[in-house]
Order: sequence, then C-alpha cells, then structure tokens
Amino acid sequence: MFKYIVTCLLLGGMLGSAVSARYSQKPTSPKVIQADSGQLVYENYCLACHQEDGSGVPNLNPPLIQNEWVLGDSARLIKVVLNGLKGVEVAGESYSNEMPSHDFLSDQDIANVLTYIRKSFGNKASAITPVMVKMQRAKK
Repeated sequence: MFKYIVTCLLLGGMLGSAVSARYSQKPTSPKVIQADSGQLVYENYCLACHQEDGSGVPNLNPPLIQNEWVLGDSARLIKVVLNGLKGVEVAGESYSNEMPSHDFLSDQDIANVLTYIRKSFGNKASAITPVMVKMQRAKK
C-alpha cells in the first residue's frame, strides 16, 4: 500500500510539472504562425520555380532575393500573385517564364506566403495582411 501511495504521488507530481510547463510557455506570436504557414504555401506552390533558397532560375524565373518586386510596393506584389505575370525584368535581367495566377489561394494564404517571402532569403520588408490582399482582389 505504501508503494502505491508513493507511486501515485510521484506520478501526480510529474504530471503536474508537465502540465505546468506546458501552460507556462509563451504563446506563439501570430507573426511566427504566419511565417510558418507561408513557408508551407511557398513549398507547395512557389518552390519549383523560385527554388528552395529563392534564387529563381536564370532567364526563366526571377529570384526573390533582394529585388524591388518583393521589397517594393506590396499592392504590386499581391497583384502578381492574383493575376500572374509574364515577361518581367528584375535588376536588369529578363525572365520569360509565365507565372500563373494563384487567385485560388485564400487571402490568408496569399498574405502568409508573401510575408514569408518578404521576410526570408535575406529580405526585410513589412508583412502583408489578408485585408491588403482582399482590397487588391476586389480591384481585380
């Protein structure tokens, strides 16, 4: 009986510690969640053309690294995702592959992937919000 009581107390203490540790962790910020979700969208829809490191493919698909299309006007970037794009010049280089429209993605998914791109590959630009995407979608 003594062993049973000691075992229960020990297990109860360990369980209590585990629960306490779980709930004492800081919650994940929305920006972290948005970036993680954006990475998943990138891996599913963008990676094949723009590559894992955002370097693109010479003369076909532009890089996403430190270029004015990514770091500049957010409305223009959103429109590229919504409408697609063909034949673009980036940093004096021409790229000929057509980027198809990804307007089937939700406003949240587009905001997440564009925020991921604008904050990855050495880029440091502001986040894109679903409201910003919704506004551009309405203008489409």
